[in-house]
Amino acid sequence: MKRALIYFALGTVLSFLINYLFIDGKHIGLEIYYAIAFGLAWGMAYFLDNPKFSLVQKMGSSFGVMALLVAIGAVIFNLELAIPSILKFSTVFVAYYLIASFRGSKSLRN
Repeated sequence: MKRALIYFALGTVLSFLINYLFIDGKHIGLEIYYAIAFGLAWGMAYFLDNPKFSLVQKMGSSFGVMALLVAIGAVIFNLELAIPSILKFSTVFVAYYLIASFRGSKSLRN
């Protein structure tokens, strides 16, 4: 759990710094929201990268977090600005497991 929180924190900070400094820094609240979605994807993927979780549980958890991201984003901003957060989340989540699939253990934890 501690490592998952570290992945979340590092992913959030790095994503925010890259987006704010190099891409677009006009709406800081939106940049923080997108950075949290990015960090949350890394943290959740690492946390769920465990044999005790089935594929259904992993997928259900990721869809639940995406629904939560859209709901929070729609309340704070609007639905149009909330959709990119789930695109960031799902891209990172899938990338984590794609990278893990190339390893013999099918996990990035070991």
